[in-house]
Amino acid sequence: MPEQFISVKPGTLLAPVPAVMVSCALPGQKPNIVTIAWAGTVNSEPPMCSVSVRKERFSHGIIRDSGEFVINLVGEAQLKATDFCGVKSGRDVDKFAACGLTPARVPGFTAPAVAECPLYLACRVTKMLELGSHDMFIGTVEQMGVKPEMMDGAGRIDFSKAKLAAYNHGNYYALGSALGFFGYSVAAPDVLARRMKELK
Repeated sequence: MPEQFISVKPGTLLAPVPAVMVSCALPGQKPNIVTIAWAGTVNSEPPMCSVSVRKERFSHGIIRDSGEFVINLVGEAQLKATDFCGVKSGRDVDKFAACGLTPARVPGFTAPAVAECPLYLACRVTKMLELGSHDMFIGTVEQMGVKPEMMDGAGRIDFSKAKLAAYNHGNYYALGSALGFFGYSVAAPDVLARRMKELK
């Protein structure tokens, strides 16, 4: 039987992943932003997300000590700021000021959201896992914010308006056209036709 794959060194091949700006703050101090590629959903009920941060990152201590973080989803318009916040340290620069970004109040949180981003998820840390190169902060989503212009006429979030960006092994990419929807493989023909038309 011919080989179906070429064996390569194990690594973080999972891709693409979301490019997000994670904002954090301690009381009485300037807020900071760290760009995270290792972010994900870990539970539905209650809603929970995770971010993995290297110990040496300035934001690591802020998230650890504050017990909170805000995941800001990034659109194409915020991509340059996202990259900047990933290569510069909050020890040396005020990233909100340097990028022309605006801290937005999140009810019940010290950490602000990034006002220019289309959506945010504010998380309360429930657990920190020391994994190796990174520590994973797992948080319960306690607040979410969506820009009003992101909503459609039926009161649903229209993610196409966000023009979200993805990260793939050192490069950023725009998300392409919708290819389907959850359950489309078993949808009735009339439902399939209607929903696919809606996605275009």
